[in-house]
Amino acid sequence: MEAERLIEVGRRALADSRGALDVMAEAWQAQALARAVGSRLALCGPVELRGEARALGEIGAGCSALDHPTVISGGARAAQLSGIGEVRPALAGLALLLGEAGIALVGVACDTGEDGLYWQCIEAMDAADESLDRVHGMLRRLAERERERERERERDRERERDGPYGIRGPAPSAAGS
Repeated sequence: MEAERLIEVGRRALADSRGALDVMAEAWQAQALARAVGSRLALCGPVELRGEARALGEIGAGCSALDHPTVISGGARAAQLSGIGEVRPALAGLALLLGEAGIALVGVACDTGEDGLYWQCIEAMDAADESLDRVHGMLRRLAERERERERERERDRERERDGPYGIRGPAPSAAGS
């Protein structure tokens, strides 16, 4: 399944989550998807994103979503990732998903009286926050690349408008004519 579609499925599932365990499972699903998107972009994404993408693919690897009991029963949605169509919209959607997961985790952490669940929430919030930072970094790099391309297009338009000799015409010849 394409990244944007998986992200939207994750956002809906997170919004429909009822109870702390459902929220935790969806937060881990979001993190697994972030790692999968990062790994995919590190392999075949735009060159300027590969370093950040590689780091995104490694975030939270020690606390794998695949280890979460609720995820084990249904499987990790990230395993269905077949590709990333448009990079910018996929990253923007992933940023929304990670932000929403972080907010949901804050709610669970604030409402729980269970020490273990609280610390799982804190760990998941840290991973979501770090992933969100990486995604925002990649979006900034894409925006910088687009600004540079636009400046280059503007320079090309100016060159075309000015003609082959620039705005002053051909240079005087060295022979003095």
